[in-house]
Amino acid sequence: MNFKGVFPPVPTPFRDDEVDVGALCDNIRKLLETRLGGVVVLGSNGEAVFLDEDESVRIVAAARKVVPADRLLIAGTGRQATRAAVLATRRAADAGADAVLVRTPSFFKSHMTAEAFVRHYTAVADASPVPVLLYNFTAVTGVTLHAAAVAELSGHPNIVGMKESGSDMALLADYVAVARPPFAVLAGSGLSFLSGLLLGARGAILALAVVVPDLCIQVFDLAATGRIGEAVDLQRRLLPLARAVTSRFGVAGLKVAQQVAGYAGGPARGPLLPAPPEAAPLIRQLLLDLQVPVA
Repeated sequence: MNFKGVFPPVPTPFRDDEVDVGALCDNIRKLLETRLGGVVVLGSNGEAVFLDEDESVRIVAAARKVVPADRLLIAGTGRQATRAAVLATRRAADAGADAVLVRTPSFFKSHMTAEAFVRHYTAVADASPVPVLLYNFTAVTGVTLHAAAVAELSGHPNIVGMKESGSDMALLADYVAVARPPFAVLAGSGLSFLSGLLLGARGAILALAVVVPDLCIQVFDLAATGRIGEAVDLQRRLLPLARAVTSRFGVAGLKVAQQVAGYAGGPARGPLLPAPPEAAPLIRQLLLDLQVPVA
């Protein structure tokens, strides 16, 4: 399974607080008109923690109908309990996911040791019909997947890689260093996308790619072909937009950016608040500065 490339974590569109499957499929079709390697559904930017199990299965099944066989459909199946993560993983595989992205459990933070993570992910991977990606996102979970755990888990035949969503490049470099080939480390932050690639990340799962997929692919291509100066220049140009659609405005802002860029956006699900009024005009200007067409 090839994780080399860029994958967008697709937001979940809602209409009257119900999942809008049609809008989701339209967005995926449009994204896959580019050279993205596939899509991620039910990730953090897909508001997976706000979806019930039936909604989650419907989203994977709907996405499968529009993601061609030569692109990857990755589904988030992280749950707090190991048993729940196993069941969610099996449901996603049955609905058509090619691989699953399993966020670290985090409720009992002080007890999430390397040993606990190894036991959790080993149980999920042993039971999973499809390959498993680990998922570390310290900013939202408050826990960090230990490099020692990654070193051990990377040897499991059904654990094929991981997403590191932070901007701690020392941690990402540790993951790359300890992982056993062909385990793939994927960068997960638009702010440090290029840095991650230069440190050995195989590809990336980027919120930024939901809005400007072609520019993200261009950074990847420039890095892959050794045109580092050009890659640095483009990465710098992308930083203001990356900040706006992640740390500044969050999921609600990412959906505003989708709308401005010509995709279906819409509201975030409560308890998330709508993006502030200044989000849309600011994002519109940032896209225009990048010479990206706006709706």
